[in-house]
Amino acid sequence: MKNGELVIDVEGITKRFGTHTVVNNIAMQVRRGEIYGFLGPNGSGKTTFLRMLCGLLRADSGSGRCLGYDIRHESDAIKREVGYMTQKFSYYEDLNLQENLDFIARIYGVPKRKEVVRASLEKLGLYARRKQLAGELSGGWKQRLALAASLIHSPQLLLLDEPTAGVDPKARRDFWDEIHQLAADGLTVLITTHYMDEAERCHRLAYIAYGNLLAKGTVDEVVRSAALSTWAVSGPDLHELAASLRELDGVEQVVPFGNTLHVNGRDAEQLRKAIQPFQREPYRWRQAESGLEDVFISLMDTAEDNFK
Repeated sequence: MKNGELVIDVEGITKRFGTHTVVNNIAMQVRRGEIYGFLGPNGSGKTTFLRMLCGLLRADSGSGRCLGYDIRHESDAIKREVGYMTQKFSYYEDLNLQENLDFIARIYGVPKRKEVVRASLEKLGLYARRKQLAGELSGGWKQRLALAASLIHSPQLLLLDEPTAGVDPKARRDFWDEIHQLAADGLTVLITTHYMDEAERCHRLAYIAYGNLLAKGTVDEVVRSAALSTWAVSGPDLHELAASLRELDGVEQVVPFGNTLHVNGRDAEQLRKAIQPFQREPYRWRQAESGLEDVFISLMDTAEDNFK
């Protein structure tokens, strides 16, 4: 598979549990060597979609290919070439790091297992801790072990389900440096995250809410397609100002950002007229660029809950 070829090419992917449609008619195309961000609120269907891609769940309808294999009929072949890092640490806490990786390598039938395990430990800075029990690791070190385990069989596609939840900022940065290096080497990465700074480090991204795909593209494309108008205001008693602004027609959301409020709406002229009476001392107003967080909160607020 050459750089630029589609690793994931699916359409109409749908999954229902009982009467609830948790993934609804989703299409996605991801190229080789791309870091593709998959965002959305809890319960939006992101994990279910990942599990269908890697063959752990069967789609009720839809079609397409992952790594060249049919996602509905060749799931066993897909599983062999996918690395999957789950939200919850899922390795053996009473085994040390080396034993955990050796066990996973045995499952995949990795040739020259001992050499591969040692190389994996060294690459991710785990070798000095190889005899430490996994249960004794901090969140950041557990994250490294989980990444090493998901890469032990040299997959072509890496699925990461909120991999940086609960780790410190330095561990998050180190993790992303590693992901970008892997992508530069040709590995394709599909990652779910709630962190907007991480979303901005993806080559492209998609936003899903309540099973529906609401936006996709580069960061600039997603922000531009939302067509949000945003104003920033600073001054005293902002919590009182926020309460007043939220009652106005044309104001979609009012969100604190440090010592300012971001005030957003989709109709720029209606928003301008709504805030005009408040554009006086002691407040200072300026037009601002809409960011990913503004866009995603707006998308979430306007999405229809499929469990109601």
